[in-house]
Parts: sequence; C-alpha cells; structure tokens
Amino acid sequence: MMFGKDFKRKYALSDKGISNTKKGTFWTVMVNFVVMAGMGILYLLMEKLMFTHTDDVPLPKPVLFMTAVAVFIILSLFTHWQQYRATYGLVYGEIKDMRISIAERLRKLPLGFFGKRDVADLTETILSDVNRMEHVWSHVLGYLYGSYISTAIIAIMLAVYDWHLMIACLWGVPVAFALLFGSRKIAEKNAEITKAAALTASDGMQETIENIREIHATNQEYKYLSQLYEKIDQHEKLMIHGELSTGIFVNAASVIMRLGVATTILSGANLILSGNITFMTLFMFLLVITRVYAPFDQSLALIAEVFMSEVSAERLMEIHDKEIATGTTDFNPKGHDISFENVSFSYGNEKVLDGVTFTAKEGEVTALVGPSGSGKSTCAKLAARLWDISDGKITVGGTDISTIDPEILLTDYSMVFQDVVLFDDTVMENIRLGKHGASDEEVIEAAKAANCDEFVQKLPKGYQTQIGENGAKLSGGERQRISIARALLKNAPIVLLDEATASLDVENETKVQGALSRLLKGKTVLVIAHRMRTVEAADKIVVLKEGKVAEQGSPKALKEKEGSLFARMHNLQIQESKWSV
Repeated sequence: MMFGKDFKRKYALSDKGISNTKKGTFWTVMVNFVVMAGMGILYLLMEKLMFTHTDDVPLPKPVLFMTAVAVFIILSLFTHWQQYRATYGLVYGEIKDMRISIAERLRKLPLGFFGKRDVADLTETILSDVNRMEHVWSHVLGYLYGSYISTAIIAIMLAVYDWHLMIACLWGVPVAFALLFGSRKIAEKNAEITKAAALTASDGMQETIENIREIHATNQEYKYLSQLYEKIDQHEKLMIHGELSTGIFVNAASVIMRLGVATTILSGANLILSGNITFMTLFMFLLVITRVYAPFDQSLALIAEVFMSEVSAERLMEIHDKEIATGTTDFNPKGHDISFENVSFSYGNEKVLDGVTFTAKEGEVTALVGPSGSGKSTCAKLAARLWDISDGKITVGGTDISTIDPEILLTDYSMVFQDVVLFDDTVMENIRLGKHGASDEEVIEAAKAANCDEFVQKLPKGYQTQIGENGAKLSGGERQRISIARALLKNAPIVLLDEATASLDVENETKVQGALSRLLKGKTVLVIAHRMRTVEAADKIVVLKEGKVAEQGSPKALKEKEGSLFARMHNLQIQESKWSV
C-alpha cells in the first residue's frame, strides 16, 4: 500500500503526517489536471481556428472561451491554494508536532540513552534532521506521488488517442526514475558519510567552545583551531562530493526524460506522413508535453534529498524506538525508607553493581562511600529511577519504584549535586524551579534559609539579576547555595546529595553546611561521600567496592572494626590532610 506502515517509518511520519501527505498528493493531482485542462482550452481554440480557415466554419462566440478561461483561472487559484495549504501549511504544523514529540520522548527516556548519545549528536537530530524531513514533507512527497498518479492517468488518456505517441511522449519518465533509484545506494552511502562528518565537525566546535579557557591557558589555540578547520573542510569536501555524484544522476535523468519531446516530434511526423494521425493530434501531444514533465521538475531537483532524508528519518525513529520509563501515577508509599534488594546494574556489557543490598531509613543520613568507580553515584541515580536496574528491586516505603511513573516518583526527591546546573535566567526563576508556581515570598524564604539572601542583595537587581549561562556571574559557593535553595523550596521527603561541599573553600563550606542542615532535617538522606570527614556525622555508612557492598554500619562501629575498609580510607585521608598542611 502506497501510504502504509513502511512509508510512515521511511519518512518518520505520524498518522497526522500521513493524512497531510495524502491531502498534498490529492491536491497535486488536481492542480496537474487543471493545468492540463488549460492546455485543453488552448487545443480547442486552435482546433476551431483550423476549421474556420479550412472548412469556412464561423468562429465560436468569444464569450464561451472567456468563460472557460475565467473558470480555469478560478479553479487554478483554488487548487493551487489547497495544494499550498496541504504541502506547506499543514506540514509546518506537523514539524511543530514532531519537535514536541521528540522533546516529550527525550523527557521520558532513561538517562542510559543519553550516556550513549552525545549532545552534538542529539542537537544534530533535533535541528538538522528535522529540518531535512520538513523540506522533504513540504517540497517533495506530495508533489512526487501526486505526479506519479496524475501522469499515470494522463498516460491512459493519451493511449486512447494514440498509444504509439503516448509511448514516444512518456517513455523517458520511467527510465529517468529507474536511473535515479538505481543510484539510491550511492546517495544513501554518501548521506551516511556526510552525516558522520557533520557530527565530527559539531563535536569539534562544541569541544573547542567548552574548553576555550584551557586552550587559551595552554597557548594551544593554533593546534585546536587547525584541527577544527580540518574537520569543517572535510565535511565541506564530502558534501560537495555527495552533491556532485547525485547531481550527475539527477541531470542525466532530467535529460533522458525530456528526450520524449524529440521522440514525440519524430514519431508524430512519421505517423502524419503515413496517414495514421492528423496534425491536430500531434499538436495535442505537443501541448501535453509542455506540461507533463513540469510536475517532476521539483521532485527531480530534490530527489537526492529524499534519499538523504531516509538516513535522517532512521535517526529520528531511533529515538522513538527507545523504550521509555513508564509506570502508574498512584504513588502512596508507607514512609520513605529506600531499600536496595540484591540490585544489579550494567552499562551495556560492563557490570557496575552486583547484588547490592542496604536500606536508607527515613529521618537518617545514609552515606555511600568507596573508591572511585565503586558504584556510589550509580546507586543514587538508581534510587531516583534515573536509570532502571537490571536485576533485584528498589523500594520506597515498600513500593517498587520500577512500577511508578518517574515524574510522579521524583516529586518526592530533591537532589543537590556537586556539579550545579543553573539557567541563564534570574536568581528568582532559578530557585523557583524547585516548585512550579511558588510565590516570590516562598522563593525568598527558601533563599534566606539557604544563606543566599546575603549575596543576592548585593547583586545589581537583587533577585531579578540575570546570572549568565550556568550561573557564570556567581561564585561556586553562591551557585551551590542556589541549588540548595531550590531543594528547600521543593521540600521533598527524600534528599540525594553528591558531595555538595567538596569544591568549596572553608567559608563557603560552612555556609553551605548550615543550609544543608536545614534541608536534611527529618528527611531520608542518601549522601555520596568522597571525603570521610563529611560523613562522620552520618547515621549509617555503606561502603561499596567493585560494585558490591563491602561493609555497612555506623561510622563509629566501622572505624573500630578490625580490617575495616572504611577505617583504612578514613586514616589515609587524615594522613593526606596532615601532609597537605
């Protein structure tokens, strides 16, 4: 079937997009028929003129032809307007829906997906790939399939008059498209290579911008810019090569198709000489030829984009094919104890956690410690269902979190990480992210509790000051306190901390610790700790090693335990502190 499931996937269309393509195809057929009707009016006028001069037949009344021309103009305007709406107006709405659906899909995908796709790749998909599909949907599909249908119907009508001339007129169309589709593999291969080069160039630009300070600090501008120029030049060369190789086939197909004009004239002249047709029949076919190829012109010019679009469509469908995290919206836990029950997790083929079991109780601070790569951060992310576990079970208040919609689940979580993410917005709006619809008074109260008010009042516009991209106008301690203010405003019963004070100086650390003490009161707290002195006040320590729980208990009990890994790590850090002093 022309517009079946394969067609839908091939061009990354929604059900609404399929409907719009059908409308575009229908109105393209109507436009082509109306244009042909105009040629018919011209043919009838010519025929009457011929009879007037040869058979002394009076000319028909001008009013008839004027009426026919007026009807033709009205129909032409109407059908062209409907074609424009169906191929452009409706498609632009489809593009909006496509971008929204991708955003919604990305919002619901587990973080594991983003670990496999870098930002430049996703940006290329959301912007460039969608733009390419928009161009194909609006400029090609309706025109191309409408031209197929109208040309097939016109071919049948022409065959009624004379099948010899019909073949002479239209033989080039299937041959031209056979040549184009025969070159499809070459075009698709070029598209894949060009896309890979585009991603390499995008990655290079992003890497250069993100590390511009380090590049300047080490005087490596020439080296990195040279590498970036090479990547951009390579992309340009591959684009030119791809366009050129496809252009050769497109132009060859266009020449072959228009050879039908020559074969029609030659065949028509031969048939007139043999007495099989009249001059007016040949004249009619010549009129048809002036328009029959026109519908294919735009499609031929953009056929390479159709082939390249299939690569883009596949990238878009890859996002839609990924399994999203789903669950019920009914979440009524009995308390907020977080329990890991024989939990295992892998990044691809790499096993990160293996049979982890522990409980973080409500009203207590549970600290996860261990060597780098032991699985501490992974545990925190799994606890909030930012990823889904491979085996075992994680519960909150006795409820299996894998059965809960992640967005509903996260309403009970506040997260404060070492790497704070802020938006290029005001202080007020950055804090308000913690609670949608919070009043200004609520935001300011949370800011005061997080020790933000003292530095915010010194800013040019106070809480309405723009803080720059990721809080570039603020210090590390100030950014961290805004993050804590967010969490205080949300006031969720579960708090996840990832060494929130590790990179701060003593003064800022003291202020942030004061803010944290207010945030953590009475909550279920899971702390990822890298410095042992920050967890000595924890109620419980869980020591991870190579993805397994090596030991767990109170800080005091673990320090007194003979051969304890926690005690050894604690003593090593104390010695390092003495040496650094």
